Amino acid sequence: MQKIKIKSPATVANLVCGFDILGMALNEPYDIMQVQLLNEPNVIIRNNDYFGLPEEAEKNVAGVVLLSIIERMKNEIGFEVEITKQIKPGSGLGSSAASAAGAAIAANHLLDNIFSNEEMIQFAMNGEKLASGVKHADNISPCISGGITLIRSIHPLDIISIPAPDLYVTVVHPQIEVKTSDARQILKKQILFKDAIRQWGNIAGLITGLIKNDHDLIGRSLEDVIIEPVRSILIPGFDEVKKKCKEAGALGGGISGSGPSVFMLSKDESTAKAVEQVMKEVYNKIGIDYNTYVTRINKRGVEVVSG
Repeated sequence: MQKIKIKSPATVANLVCGFDILGMALNEPYDIMQVQLLNEPNVIIRNNDYFGLPEEAEKNVAGVVLLSIIERMKNEIGFEVEITKQIKPGSGLGSSAASAAGAAIAANHLLDNIFSNEEMIQFAMNGEKLASGVKHADNISPCISGGITLIRSIHPLDIISIPAPDLYVTVVHPQIEVKTSDARQILKKQILFKDAIRQWGNIAGLITGLIKNDHDLIGRSLEDVIIEPVRSILIPGFDEVKKKCKEAGALGGGISGSGPSVFMLSKDESTAKAVEQVMKEVYNKIGIDYNTYVTRINKRGVEVVSG
């Protein structure tokens, strides 16, 4: 196989209370990547979109992933990649992870699947480090594996798949940018012990709720007393969106990754669409452009389209 085309999904990191340890893949939006194997140790990148991302391999998240794979292959191969991004950079929907994970999966297919999922996650985290300054897998892992994943540890890497209930996900992406690196810098370096205890309870409750498909427990556990109170100040209309979406029937939700996107989980499609209408009304009133998505949890991860 010399050429492959893949779809790489958006992801929601943190899932409110699980900062850097929980992530969920979405059916929409997604990026399209076409990767071709070369006979020389080189990475050629072409961006088929208007986001102006760098095409130098060392400055591109997909590029650094492919360079790390080339190094592992002792500089005997290379890659040419065309990227059509539909996940806007800085959206909080795992745009960098989609590029990094997509590159790792596509390269592995072209190399006859010689690397394990764990190795591909390790490769892809190099892209996240370029994007945010920190190696983290809460977007990468669900993007590669699909569904919902728990990152118990990075060193050593220990990732657990969590059963994903058949919930609907509504997302609003206000058209402002919040850089992950900036959103990390404003976080508190110390937290109160009582807040840590409450957060641990919410994480345990959320995972239990997901496993048992207990909607009420999921809703009660979608609470963040540590990160959200700080990061939400970067997102206009956040408090109103969250309050009114829950009044419209959403189980709960919060900031997607570092924002500015906000996600809400719902039991059925009609509720998810009612939640979408609430989101539109809030941002129409504020006067900020936005995109919305009503989608479901992606249980496949990066998907091969052709090749």
